[in-house]
Amino acid sequence: MQDLEDPPSLPVFKVERVQLQFSISSEFVAAQVANNVLILALSTGRILRIDLDSPSDIDDIDLPKKPSESGLIRRLFLDPSASHLIISTTLGENYYLHTQSRQPKPLSRLKGVSIESIAWNPSIPTASTREILVGAADGNIYEDYIEPSSEFYRSQEKYLKLVYRASEGPVTGLWFDDIPGRAEVRRVIVTTPSKGLHFLGRVGRHGAEGSGSIFTRLFETEALTSHEVNRGVNQVPSTLVVSPDPPDATAVTGAEGERYYAWLNSQGVMHGKLRTDTGSGNLGSAVFNNSKMVLRSQIGASESSSGRKKPTMDPIAGVALSQWHLLCLVEGRIVALQRLDEQLVYDQAVLEPGENAINLLADQKKNTFWLFTTHDIFEIVVTDEDRDVWKIMLKNQQFSLASHYARTPTQKDAVAMAYGDHLIGKGQYLEAAHVYGKSSRPFEQVALTFIDRGEQDALRKYLLTKIATYKKSSIMQRTMIASWLVEIYMSKLNSLDDTITTKAQLTENTNTADTKDELNAVRHDFQDFVTKYKSDLDKQTTCEIIGSHSREQELLFYATAIDDYNYVLSYWVQRERWQEALDVLKKQADPAIFYKHSSVLMVHTPTELVEILTRHDELDPIKLIPALLSYSNKYPSIPIPQNQAVRYLNYCINTLHTTNPAIHNTLLSIYASHPSPSENALLSYLSTHSLPTPPPYDSDFAFRLCIQHNRVQSAVHLYSSMGEYTSAVNLALKHGEIDLASLVADRPSDNDPVLRKKLWLEVAKKVISQQGRGSIKTAIDFLKRCDLLRIEDLIPFFPDFVVIDEFKEEICAALESYSRSIAALDAEMDASAATAEHIKADIKQLERRYAIVEPGERCRVCELPLLSRQFFVFPSCQHGFHSDCLGRRVVDGSGITVQRRIRELQASISRGGKREREGRELDALIGGQCILCGDVAIKSIEEPFVTDADNGEEWAI
Repeated sequence: MQDLEDPPSLPVFKVERVQLQFSISSEFVAAQVANNVLILALSTGRILRIDLDSPSDIDDIDLPKKPSESGLIRRLFLDPSASHLIISTTLGENYYLHTQSRQPKPLSRLKGVSIESIAWNPSIPTASTREILVGAADGNIYEDYIEPSSEFYRSQEKYLKLVYRASEGPVTGLWFDDIPGRAEVRRVIVTTPSKGLHFLGRVGRHGAEGSGSIFTRLFETEALTSHEVNRGVNQVPSTLVVSPDPPDATAVTGAEGERYYAWLNSQGVMHGKLRTDTGSGNLGSAVFNNSKMVLRSQIGASESSSGRKKPTMDPIAGVALSQWHLLCLVEGRIVALQRLDEQLVYDQAVLEPGENAINLLADQKKNTFWLFTTHDIFEIVVTDEDRDVWKIMLKNQQFSLASHYARTPTQKDAVAMAYGDHLIGKGQYLEAAHVYGKSSRPFEQVALTFIDRGEQDALRKYLLTKIATYKKSSIMQRTMIASWLVEIYMSKLNSLDDTITTKAQLTENTNTADTKDELNAVRHDFQDFVTKYKSDLDKQTTCEIIGSHSREQELLFYATAIDDYNYVLSYWVQRERWQEALDVLKKQADPAIFYKHSSVLMVHTPTELVEILTRHDELDPIKLIPALLSYSNKYPSIPIPQNQAVRYLNYCINTLHTTNPAIHNTLLSIYASHPSPSENALLSYLSTHSLPTPPPYDSDFAFRLCIQHNRVQSAVHLYSSMGEYTSAVNLALKHGEIDLASLVADRPSDNDPVLRKKLWLEVAKKVISQQGRGSIKTAIDFLKRCDLLRIEDLIPFFPDFVVIDEFKEEICAALESYSRSIAALDAEMDASAATAEHIKADIKQLERRYAIVEPGERCRVCELPLLSRQFFVFPSCQHGFHSDCLGRRVVDGSGITVQRRIRELQASISRGGKREREGRELDALIGGQCILCGDVAIKSIEEPFVTDADNGEEWAI
């Protein structure tokens, strides 16, 4: 057990003397501690209130009367929240002090009452005390309601009522609490030195709170439960204490959810749980009957200075309760007993011989413990008092509680192994399997235990629990256990199937519903196991195990769980369960699965498969071509609109905009090879996709297909789309398609009339050769569709002995047409001659045109006299310009080409070039038109009136 001990730590109990930060000359006569507030009563009548969170903050309080008038302070009563303090003196004076006050107020109604105990209201902290019970030395129990007031002479008590009288002696202990779930029910415990009383009943509230007693009804009408002990010869201390509030709010339900009490009486200390459940009959009897008594003899006598035991033992002077221990003050020693097994765990002498203790107290809220003497204060420091609780729980076979209080993994493991052994001994194998799975008990030992007993279900549960304890890094262990579990599951499923079959065969009316339910439960359990631990299962091993048991359904589930959809699809395909195969395929995203299974599914469920394929744009249509061709070969006669291969290929082309030639060639192949004589679908496709250059399909392949399957119109269309009109016409004529050839002959553009005429001559030759004698007129009427052909073009194609009368009208019409053409040409020639004469007359008239320049005429650009240097005058508008001024304006307003040419001519003339010819060209460029009336003036409309070179102020209005 040494390995199960906690690591070295501080002792559970340690008594430390408290050093006050100030000196006190008087003796302590009473003390109380609650909620980290320490109250000390001195023999001088002073009361010190110390906040232990800030010890320097001390309230020094005096009683309203001197000790000689009111008596010495004998007892202090402080509620658990430290809000309310009641002070009792030796002369029967009682005072009340609120936490926010420093002036005690007398309790006039309690005057003369020697208070021994008080039961505080559990709803505190509140501004008032609410209903409290006060126990007196004469055995009376009063109900009091104290409400603090700032007025000194105003009574602090709303009411005071005697509710019970105990004939056994002073009321040394009082406690009351609420019963959960029963709002008006209270439980009251009353103790005297020799008797304990338990009351449980409904309180009677009349009117508003504080208007009257609520406990009178309980004490008068409810039956009590009592427990009496033998009276001692001598008077012994007696008190009632209750365990502090649990420090951890998450205490185990049913373990520490309720409080414990300890009653110090003439025999020793009686302690037990303050049960609140009323389902077991009389609650008071249950409390007392399940309590234990710690006798004074169990603690032992103190040793004298010589080391011998004292011949007589003094009674227990005080008692306090921690969460797990009884603290007793015995002959100046602090003794701690484990509450669960009453074992002595601490015994330490604290007081000197002859030194008297005032009280042993516990702080209900803060779980601190204090010992007071007349001059000293001791704190009993408690550290990890529940460290050994698990051992006691384990010894008492309270395994769940032992596991809760076990701290280290080693301790928890010891509890688990002991619990597992206990369950095995009781034959509870399934429960033992779960417990063993979380322990360190050797794997083979546990497994053999279940195997030897034939408990396969328990073994399965153990393995399921055990595999969860291994880390992911323990690959070998997890894989082995998981594989073993698969074997166990398969055996169990087969066993249940055999049981169902056997029962059905033996008796026709046998009810196998229970076995079927168990079968479904085990199958569901197996599926959950596979889903959770699929990564720990070796694929090949698992498939072999399941396959060896012929469990196809489980094998299928496993394959689905590990995403082996190839196996799942193959399984359904082999059984020709096409809908199930499609349901699996719908959930896939791996293109390889589609490529592998599309061939067989396309043959058996083409429509549904294409629906699925069109939802997966990531697929490569090239790899689906074999499936599409298999479908087309299987169903060659299916109409084109219902052909699913055509449907998918058109989806790829029109929606996915596929330009891969393989896709287009496949569609062409299906169109061309279809047994239907109609070429509409093929022609529609070719018409739509012949425009791009080059087209998305293989033109040579398409042409070969059309020739192979006698698709003349499509072949002609292909020739035409390639610009091979002659070949297209010849092919159409070869197959007697006169109308088709005529359409092709009209396709060349109007810019190439020679080709059109050539094509129509080929058509004409075919038409004339096909028409028999006597049908020449019909052939000529057909050929009137082309305006390029003349009768003389057709004559060579007619038979040598054809009678001219048959097309005399056509010859006459042609001659008349020629006559009209000749007349039109004559008229055009006459008009041209007249136009030439007019032009000659205009030229002669221009030679005689002139302009008169007046002596004062000025240049329209520089405003200087025009005759001062070389100038230009335009007769039509009479505008005159200097040559250089006109040249600059023309250069500025002309295009780049004219500007460049003018500068070149000016430079050439200045260098002495061909002055006459270049001068004429320069004059023609500059003087071609007036800059005020011609194009230059029109272009200048975009120029602003005011330029940067002008003075803007001249234009100011």
